[in-house]
Order: sequence, then structure tokens, then C-alpha cells
Amino acid sequence: MSALTDQLPALLGVLLGTSGTILATGIADRSRWQRQQAARWDERRLQAYVEFANAVKEVHTYALRIANLNALSHDVDREQALARMEEADIRRTKTWESVLLLGDAASITAAREWRAAVTDVARYARGMTRPEFELATEFDHANETRDRFYQAARASLGIRGPAVPQSDWLAEKLNLPARPDA
Repeated sequence: MSALTDQLPALLGVLLGTSGTILATGIADRSRWQRQQAARWDERRLQAYVEFANAVKEVHTYALRIANLNALSHDVDREQALARMEEADIRRTKTWESVLLLGDAASITAAREWRAAVTDVARYARGMTRPEFELATEFDHANETRDRFYQAARASLGIRGPAVPQSDWLAEKLNLPARPDA
């Protein structure tokens, strides 16, 4: 019996050491799994944001070409551009669902505002606009909302550093009037 009593501290030490190792390994594995899941969802969120942004930008580009505001347009066939804009609009609708599913609240809000601004420009291109619509103002608004979406998306993805806003640069490049608040 004294041999067992003499070995009891060593046996307890082995049990405590084993338990500690199992606990530490479990915590490390769980932490690694959580990091992998976060990275996986960040990749999917990035993909959703990029696909949505590409689709919205495509709708916007066709709308501007139809409206003949885009300085890069060259003799755009209106019917063909309208058909392509409709196809891009369908892609935008589909990608919107991914943004709703994977985006955070700020990114979804900013994406919704950008989508609405581009929809207004697309309505103008289709000839379905409200009387107070002013294309230069709406063009500027669409670009500002795009900048806000990119800022929110970058924050959602943990991308450090500020996004470079494009709205002021585009207004200057296309010789649009300066914003009244600028």
C-alpha cells in the first residue's frame, strides 16, 4: 500500500498533465476552427461584394452609355445597350441576395443606397424618370453611394486603410458641375 501512496503524487501529476494537454489542445483546435470559419466567410463575403459591385457597375455603365453621358461611349446602339442593361440588372438582383445573406448591416445599407441610385439612372436611360430628375446630380449621387458601399464593405472585411473615393475624381474628369456642398 505504501508503494501506491508513494506513486500517487506522480499518478496525479500525469492525470493533471494529460487533462491540461487535452484541454489546451481542444481550446487551440476550437480557436483554429473559428479562425478558419471566419476566413471562409470573409472570402465568401468578399466574393458576394465583388459580384454585386460588378453587376451594379455594369447596369450603371450601360445606363450612362444610353444616356450618352459616359465620355467613353461611341455610337451606342440603344436597343442592344438596353438589352444588356436588363441582363446586368438580373445579375444585380441575383447577387443582391448574397449581399443580404453575408453582409453586415452597414454594408447592406450602403449597397441598398447604391442600388437605388443606379436604378434611378437606369430609369432615366429607359425614359421612365420623374420630372425633378437631373442626370448630373443623380450621376454624382450614384458615385457617392458607390464610395460609401466600398467603405462599408472594406470595414466589413477588416481591410485597413481608407478607400479612395472616386466620385469627386469622376465629376472632375467628366466636367460635371461641382457639388454644392464641396
